[in-house]
Amino acid sequence: MSKEGEFTIELEQTEGYEFRVRFDLEGADDLVMDEPPPLGSGRGPNPSRALAAAAGHCLSASLLYCVSKNAPPGGAIKTTATCRLGRNAAGRLRVGGMSIRLTVDGALREAARMKRCLNLFEDFCVVTASLREGFPVDVEVYDSAGAKLHDSASQTAPEAE
Repeated sequence: MSKEGEFTIELEQTEGYEFRVRFDLEGADDLVMDEPPPLGSGRGPNPSRALAAAAGHCLSASLLYCVSKNAPPGGAIKTTATCRLGRNAAGRLRVGGMSIRLTVDGALREAARMKRCLNLFEDFCVVTASLREGFPVDVEVYDSAGAKLHDSASQTAPEAE
């Protein structure tokens, strides 16, 4: 049993650099994680890819929740997360930054709460807010026609005003 504000995930090495991840959620499938070749066989995401996926999902869920609360429309948002790797002063590979792009469809785009939520949702994403303490995470929101609705770098919502 987990304490409030705490959870435990189990990782078990299966072979090479491949691990099976077991979550503490009933009904949640295990996840296979692996390093890409030549170190591993690439049978699953590596930690950097899982981190980018976590940031993308967290931002998407935060925007969906803000706009539509407990009844988000299906297929209303698509997200891409780009992770930039680089070397630190000691030559060690590190995550140097991320860019997350959310694209919302017409129904979500036209929601009454969208304008307000574009200025709020990033602050409620636990993962992105935590990552930003270590490296930049740029976030943009577009509608399905390609119009920019939000850019974290400028903290404006040009189409939503």
